[in-house]
Amino acid sequence: MTASDSTPQVHFGGGEFAAIIEGRYANRHGLIAGATGTGKTVTLQVLAEGFSRLGVPVFLADVKGDLSGLGAAGKASSGVTKRVDKIGLPNHTLEPSPVVFWDLFQKDGHPLRTTVSEIGPVLLARLLELNDTQEGVLNVAFSVADDEGLALLDLKDLRSLLNFVGDNRKEISTRYGHVTTASLGAIARRLLTLERAGGENFFAEPALELKDVMTRDENGRGIINVLDARQLIMNPRLYSTFLLWLLAELFEELPEKGDLDKPELVFFFDEAHLLFDDPPKALLDQVEQVVRLIRSKGVGVYFVTQNPQDVPDDVLGQLGNRVQHALRAFTPRDQKVVRAAAQTFVPNPKLDTEAVLTQLGVGEALVSTLRDGGVPSMVDRCLIAPPHSRMGPLTKKERKVVFEASAVGEKYNTTIDRESAFERLAERAEKRAREAEKAEAAAEAARNAKKKTKKPSKRRSTRQSPLEAAVKSAARSMGTQLGRTLLRGILGAFKRGR
Repeated sequence: MTASDSTPQVHFGGGEFAAIIEGRYANRHGLIAGATGTGKTVTLQVLAEGFSRLGVPVFLADVKGDLSGLGAAGKASSGVTKRVDKIGLPNHTLEPSPVVFWDLFQKDGHPLRTTVSEIGPVLLARLLELNDTQEGVLNVAFSVADDEGLALLDLKDLRSLLNFVGDNRKEISTRYGHVTTASLGAIARRLLTLERAGGENFFAEPALELKDVMTRDENGRGIINVLDARQLIMNPRLYSTFLLWLLAELFEELPEKGDLDKPELVFFFDEAHLLFDDPPKALLDQVEQVVRLIRSKGVGVYFVTQNPQDVPDDVLGQLGNRVQHALRAFTPRDQKVVRAAAQTFVPNPKLDTEAVLTQLGVGEALVSTLRDGGVPSMVDRCLIAPPHSRMGPLTKKERKVVFEASAVGEKYNTTIDRESAFERLAERAEKRAREAEKAEAAAEAARNAKKKTKKPSKRRSTRQSPLEAAVKSAARSMGTQLGRTLLRGILGAFKRGR
């Protein structure tokens, strides 16, 4: 059951057989599961650096800060040496992996951004936790932006668009579908909440280009892109929506690759249960479709979670490479989970899989991966290899060195604010105001000319002509609309700059 030495593979542990993920099957996705403290993070680290050594770029989220240690060499110890010898790992060196740090909040990594237009109304509605009616109004707003040629780059663009939709609600409702002020107000309030949570950092330019997370270093090793998620994980909806957006971008932009000897990218989705936490069925169907089809783009997706039942069955059934750490069986519900997890493996007559699942020590796991013909191997009890890199976080000084040496810093570290919906709508409002002023001036000139032609003895009527009334009404309406737009725009810019 051992793969050929000529086959690209990640050797990440051993038991009766070597624990190996063959490169040609690495895009068939995978699962790393187990209770807290059983070794999932180290397994993720070992797999990430293994793929990197194969020349495969990696993207992962670091929810605890420990995975920053990928950027430093591991520390020699008797325990490491003993485990290496027991597993039989040839040439196990202690060395760093090439890493790039990213951070949505721009504190401990390069800014990682997208635009409002790129994330789209479906994911944005999930991020804002909108109901069906509010999501429908958001879809209308995006359609208006598309038809009007308004680029939605950041949150102030979206806020300006919502103001525009509200000011032209009757006309837009007739053309696109019913829009209510209540729904617009609810969306605006959710935007404010998102902004206060730091979400405005996510929506800006320059937006992330996928090619910049699919790179290799000068030695041909895949760059490991580490998203600092210590703060991000405090907003689970933003965390899961961002990773889902990135997954969808990979699916939509990458070309078909067919069968490859190794993936183009491996994507680790830590705390995967957050993705499947009560999503709308339509969104869940899209996730399942992406997972099913993205392997043909050369992308392997590995879900990391405590309980394998956190992942829906339709997705779980597509995860061919599995590393299952210990599960607890303290309650009847826990015992049911253990039983279900054991039944997903190809039985090994030498193992009582269900019993072993509760007996595994830290750094041990039940492993089954795809082998010849894409058939799952028989389950084996394995020791997970120690990583080549550090088990534990980098210091601030060490992170700074990695950050300053990064090749992408010059491109992403400075925010760009080009003309978009906010500026375009403000310009339109100003133009309407000028036209209204001209109309008012013309009406005033006409009244003055009429005064000169009248006899002084006659008293001028204070009644307005129908034309004058219409002009004044339009001027007042346009002026009021301009005032609202500019007021909201100025407040938005002030809040954003604080």
